Amino acid sequence: MSSGNFARAQRFISGVNHDKTSKPPSFLAFRSSQTFIVVVVCLAIFTDILCYGLIVPVMPFSLTVQASVPEDQVQQWTAILLACYNAALVVGSPIAGIYADHTSSRRWPLLLGLLALCACTLLLCLAKSVALLVLGRLLQGLSAAIVWTVGLALLVDTVGRDIGQAMGWVSIAMAVGLLIAPVIGGAIYDSAGYYAVFYIAFAVIFCDIVLRLVLIEKKVARQWLDGTETLADDGVESSGGTGIASTQEPSLSGVGVDASAEKTGESHRHVQNDNDDVQQNKEETLIPQPLPQAEPQQSIRQPDSGGALGAATVHGAEARVQASDARPVAVRPHHELIKSRRILAVLLGVVIEAVVVFAFDTVVPIHVKDTFHWNSTAAGIIFICVTVPAFGSPVVGKLSDRYGAKWLSFFGFVTSVPPLVCLRFVTENTMQHKVLLCVLLTLLGITMLTFANTPLLAEMTYAIEAKEHRRPGIWGEKGIYGIAYGLWTTAFALGGTIGSIMAGYINAGPGWGTLTWVLGLWSALGAIVCFGLGPKGDEKMDERSSSNTPGASGVESVPESTAV
Repeated sequence: MSSGNFARAQRFISGVNHDKTSKPPSFLAFRSSQTFIVVVVCLAIFTDILCYGLIVPVMPFSLTVQASVPEDQVQQWTAILLACYNAALVVGSPIAGIYADHTSSRRWPLLLGLLALCACTLLLCLAKSVALLVLGRLLQGLSAAIVWTVGLALLVDTVGRDIGQAMGWVSIAMAVGLLIAPVIGGAIYDSAGYYAVFYIAFAVIFCDIVLRLVLIEKKVARQWLDGTETLADDGVESSGGTGIASTQEPSLSGVGVDASAEKTGESHRHVQNDNDDVQQNKEETLIPQPLPQAEPQQSIRQPDSGGALGAATVHGAEARVQASDARPVAVRPHHELIKSRRILAVLLGVVIEAVVVFAFDTVVPIHVKDTFHWNSTAAGIIFICVTVPAFGSPVVGKLSDRYGAKWLSFFGFVTSVPPLVCLRFVTENTMQHKVLLCVLLTLLGITMLTFANTPLLAEMTYAIEAKEHRRPGIWGEKGIYGIAYGLWTTAFALGGTIGSIMAGYINAGPGWGTLTWVLGLWSALGAIVCFGLGPKGDEKMDERSSSNTPGASGVESVPESTAV
């Protein structure tokens, strides 16, 4: 009885189909649904940012009281702890991405990141020495690297081509976490003390634990639908090696086989890469061998006997075989990723955006405290003006899916310049200046966090797909989304470090007015970088250009989920 209960519990948590006779896990459809997976990933990102931001207001207390650091060294050790976090994030993100691309599951790396988050939060809560605080910050950076890299890759696997809208929800999680975490941490610390701040963190982590255990990846859930027994093949084919899970069953019905052929009991056709030929079962009319690659323009047409198999099937099979010969998989796909102009533009744009966002997070609370004499709670509440507009990010993401990221991000960066420069006029403790600050921050929430940020998140996927259209199979069987979003996370961490340090020095030296126009220049630079992005229509152009290559002429298009 106990073994049966254990097996059911294991099946509920893992979702893996070990026994064909066993029943599917409970609530399989809900646990593997797109909506639920998007919610889990967004909560994971929010939890990571929240645990980071909650500790920011209590760090001076932790250093002086808990770790016995002298007052004159608090600023120095605060900077060191921030550097430890960012160093772990920069180093850990590519490693987490490579691991995610070579493992059969995205779910277990997420759980590993959760363990790192639990450990670092506990260390930071109980640390009585600087060494433990440093270790806690390093673990926190590793946790963030895993959560961001693997979470975004899982999101791409799940939603496929609607990635822009999904990244809009991620933008909301980012904005809310970055801007309200210090507010909550400061308010709880003032009212309930040091340990109460960590109680909030542990409560959110517990919710995250439950959701990550309940989650089942779509490719795992498809085992129960398709009868696949192992995770090695994942029971699903990815779209041309890009890593996007197909919504079709892993049969060849999507390559042009008429529905009536399946009803009449015809067996499957198989395209074999090792000997580059096409075979059929003995019950059916044999299909001639594909012509040599030296004659790519010729095509073989099979008479449609009983509507079983049309010429499109043969053409689709030949197209895949010829494309496989003409465009071999890249030996070093990571190098191909880094050499992409669009990828480099995305990474530079992310650095610039992070510079502006973290500069605000560093300096605005200090400026409103000195100018309006607000306490930490009031200084945090002002960020609501920036957060609320971010709830429009899914709409911008949907526009990005339709029209591409280039002009949306360009619009976001360009329209951020005037509000950034005009912040220099907020200098007096009057109602007019307070209203002006709220209006300018709201505009920045619309332009920077919504229009500039969301399309940049999705552009990474657009660029990878576009290159896949030009060179099918370039990213290999498992895709490259893990390392791609690992680089995205690294760029975000670098920009955050630059923005925090730069803003602190400029505000302490030349002052607030100089900082505002410097941030305006950063935003203008971001607008220039956007010209390196590509519109979504590039994919169609890539498809048209690929039709002019040898072996592609006269061949009908083949659904990506069936590419060999």
